[in-house]
Amino acid sequence: MGRIFETRKHKMFARFAKMSKAFNRVRKEIEIAVKAAGPDVKTNSKLRLAMQNAKSVNMPKDRIDAAIKRAVSVDTTGYQEIIYEGYGPHGIGVIVECATDNPVRTVANVRHHFRKHEGSLGNTGSISFMFERKALFSIDRAPVADVENLELELIDFGLDELSYDDNLIYIYVPFQEYGTMQKALEDRNLEVKGAELQFIPTNTKELTEEQAKEVTDMLDALEEDDDVQSVYNNMQ
Repeated sequence: MGRIFETRKHKMFARFAKMSKAFNRVRKEIEIAVKAAGPDVKTNSKLRLAMQNAKSVNMPKDRIDAAIKRAVSVDTTGYQEIIYEGYGPHGIGVIVECATDNPVRTVANVRHHFRKHEGSLGNTGSISFMFERKALFSIDRAPVADVENLELELIDFGLDELSYDDNLIYIYVPFQEYGTMQKALEDRNLEVKGAELQFIPTNTKELTEEQAKEVTDMLDALEEDDDVQSVYNNMQ
């Protein structure tokens, strides 16, 4: 009985830790958006999407409001968005997106994670050429009567790829078409459930199961860091 209780407690803590990480990520997104273009969601498209992302992870409204208030405060300098590039074990390319109020701390932590797992932090541009920058929008599938027709409509707004499952439609566009697609979806009253900018590898590298485990251990360590927003790699 005691072992079962400990297992349940471990799962509960893991769930709360994951939720806390998600809240921290979207809170920074909100603050960065407000610092960039103000707190008015009507004129700040980046803030609209950040708030939608907050809702998608069930972030309470009072926390969303608190993040906006913090960002407009004259007492806060806000977060900087920084991208680090490097190689993980077995030559896997890794891109780490961070949002931090202390770049010195962040680069030290990121470098530590790379070194600990036999990787190496590189210079800007040393890895990013192996990836394409794309935007991903997730919208509710239920109100879309004809997915194929929607796909044809969105081609004129930069659609690169469209896929779907039982609940959501996933829309990929080149990075530069981010705002164009956002407006196209809003004009069609299609609620965006989530939106993010991703690095998609142009080529992937196949590893053995043991090698992949070593890479995954490093990626997990990076993702657990409070300053890290997202981690991308070209492992198959």
